[in-house]
Amino acid sequence: MQLPNSRCVRSASFVAVVVAWVLGIAANAQESADITLSPLRTELYHEQWIDFNKNGQRDTYELADAEIDARVNDLLQRMTINEKTGQLVTLYGYKRVLRDDVPNSKWPREIWKDGVANIDEHINGIPGWRGKQESPYVWPPSEHARAINEVQRWFIEETRLGIPVDFTNEGIRGLCYYQATNFPAQVGIGATWNPDLVTQIGQVTATEARAAGYTNIYSPILDLARDPRWGRVVECYGEDPYLVAKLGIHQARALQATGVASTAKHYAVYSVPEGGRDGNARTNPQVTAREVRQIYLAPFEAVVREVGILGVMSSYNDYDGVPVSGSYDLLTTHLRSRMGFSGYVVSDSGAVSDLWKKHRVASSMQDAIIMFLEAGGNVCTAFQSPKRYLELLRDAIAEGKISHETINARVRDVLRCKMQLGLFDHPYVQDVELSNQVVGCDEHKRIALQAARESMVLLKNEDGILPLDKGLNSILICGPNAKSTGHSISRYGPMMGDVISVYDGIQAALGENVDIRYAEGCGVVNEGWLENELYSLKPAAHEVKMIDAAVSKAEGVDAVVVVLGESEHTIGESKSRTSLRLTGLQEELVSRLVATGKPIVAVLINGRALAINLVDRDVPGIVEAWFPGEWCGRAVAEVLFGDYNPGGKLPVTFPRSVGQLPLAFPHKPASQAGQGKGHNPNGVGNSRVLDELYPFGHGLSYTEFEYSDLIVSPRNLPPGESVVVSCKIKNVGDLAGDEVVQLYLRDEVSSVITYDYRLRGFERIHLGAGESRQVRFILQPKAMEFLDAAMNAVVEPGMFTVMVGSSSKDIRLQGEFEVMPTRNETYEAKLPR
Repeated sequence: MQLPNSRCVRSASFVAVVVAWVLGIAANAQESADITLSPLRTELYHEQWIDFNKNGQRDTYELADAEIDARVNDLLQRMTINEKTGQLVTLYGYKRVLRDDVPNSKWPREIWKDGVANIDEHINGIPGWRGKQESPYVWPPSEHARAINEVQRWFIEETRLGIPVDFTNEGIRGLCYYQATNFPAQVGIGATWNPDLVTQIGQVTATEARAAGYTNIYSPILDLARDPRWGRVVECYGEDPYLVAKLGIHQARALQATGVASTAKHYAVYSVPEGGRDGNARTNPQVTAREVRQIYLAPFEAVVREVGILGVMSSYNDYDGVPVSGSYDLLTTHLRSRMGFSGYVVSDSGAVSDLWKKHRVASSMQDAIIMFLEAGGNVCTAFQSPKRYLELLRDAIAEGKISHETINARVRDVLRCKMQLGLFDHPYVQDVELSNQVVGCDEHKRIALQAARESMVLLKNEDGILPLDKGLNSILICGPNAKSTGHSISRYGPMMGDVISVYDGIQAALGENVDIRYAEGCGVVNEGWLENELYSLKPAAHEVKMIDAAVSKAEGVDAVVVVLGESEHTIGESKSRTSLRLTGLQEELVSRLVATGKPIVAVLINGRALAINLVDRDVPGIVEAWFPGEWCGRAVAEVLFGDYNPGGKLPVTFPRSVGQLPLAFPHKPASQAGQGKGHNPNGVGNSRVLDELYPFGHGLSYTEFEYSDLIVSPRNLPPGESVVVSCKIKNVGDLAGDEVVQLYLRDEVSSVITYDYRLRGFERIHLGAGESRQVRFILQPKAMEFLDAAMNAVVEPGMFTVMVGSSSKDIRLQGEFEVMPTRNETYEAKLPR
């Protein structure tokens, strides 16, 4: 994997760095006399190389035009054990572990004096967001870039070999930095079904990261949202491996093409803990080995193979009794040998100590360290100083408990990534002042607005109640999320900056001539939460008054918009649920509002699939808005009043009840079928709720689309050939709009049970009123593959059914093709013996 400019050092670059550094110090001295940065040791910086080891010679590892492997080998043979082991740990940044934002006189005595692999989340704004003292360097971005440069300068100039640091940070809703551009939550991005938009999001995230000084972004998340009880489904693109892989490829490729490393997480099988439980129960996924390969590892394999990502984060959980962060099978056999990953594996925070403390497969922390490294892990991350880890590892090496060959192999991976990132050629932010024009700029905000728009899903529109008429005289905006904004602030994305509430967005859209009323109605949760997850509680007196006030204000208006859903307190990391119904008194609020007889529409602000049966039954118009980011209110208002025609599709299945789980796409034949009607001696009867509330891929529009002219070519083909599928889509309505054309494939007969049908292509298209377009898909052989009884990926001869439609349950066109048997191969060979 070659990143832009990683092997090219222009003579002007170092001159520019030095000049900018000196000017920056002068400017900083004028503005903040109590903060000073050190000047570069200019004698170390030459036109085409940096003298990292300060010996006055051009050593191989310092040469930009030398082969990467040669540079890595040269550096590795110069390193002491302390320097090698230093490259196997993370140092958490300011106010997480580091007490200092920039180096001081104590640093030469600290454990990181021999270097570290990376510094994570340094000066990114999290401490201030959590109410702690914040670094004065957090804002503006130019000051932040100077501080990052100063930390990098210390490692280059004050350590023996000058190995640069990889500055890591989160980046799933945009860069996890103070006032960076704030995008919708990843589940909302999944609802766009738009890989090109995801590319733009990745480019924005990487551009702002580089401007601020970060070089490695923990994104994309490739977990699958197969159980909506799990708290982190908000961070997933969706439940289907093809959709997640497609969007993940575009995010990762954009990050690395723009100059930062992409570290995908959480590897592996992390998103299906038993019963959806999170927190300390991040363990024991209940899936088969075949599902692991075909569902949960598939997005990682696709991104590793297609992009060549430089990082993977190993997860906390186990699989089949073996913790992932100690699994040679997952970290080496699958990830490195089968998928071809050549980057470095960083543990999720605490995952290594979990081998000892939680999973109890190691008898001590030292044994846990050895297990992690021998399994294929590289860098240990923990919310504590790496001192104890390094001491235990160095003792293990000295005592012969872990081989030098293993240590060298793990260090080599880290150094190679740093070389590929260009950290040995251009380690500094070169134009710190430019950072102020990049982070959160207007163009980036425009992309965030478009992302919010495209994430909106129209779930229901009975009798065309939407869009609402802007000519109405009065409207009530109510509900717990009408004025809230905290849902669009994330610990894993931008945590500061302005978010437009739904109330403010509607107010701006309607102007001063409309009587706009507001009532909260109820909170996201009520008194007695979590008790009312189990049974209904009598509302407190003040809660009754809140609902009564909303109903009273609804009596005299033309329409009601009730904004429901979740908050950052009910979904997210370690926030799994035991019910999927609306929390608190939201259902009672809806019932009381419906009883007024006023036209009513609901907006959902949430991060997971919810069992909104009552809302679906009684409310004619429902918009799923997810957590939309900084443009929340504007995007919602544009959809409600028809300034934007929603075209998003559900990336997850909405169940009717938590008792139906697991209920996700794809699924095995008849695994979600009914039980028949009536009663007979064989037990057929109606005893459970059937079918999903809204299927995977569902989403309506204010216009209608007609599908026609399906062509499947060729209809007969030998194994290893591709099939072209095309059809015509026409907008037969009066409004321009977006449609997501979805292609599904079924293998009609297979030697082992395959999924009923699988998503194998999609395209989001925009059509004006009356406009039509031909959509074309290429089904490559891999789309027809499955794992046979011996767990080999095969394409077996036989019939395949092609289905094209507007959702997984709204199939408009259907065709077929046949993979012909090769010589001496018969259809009977497919049948189980």
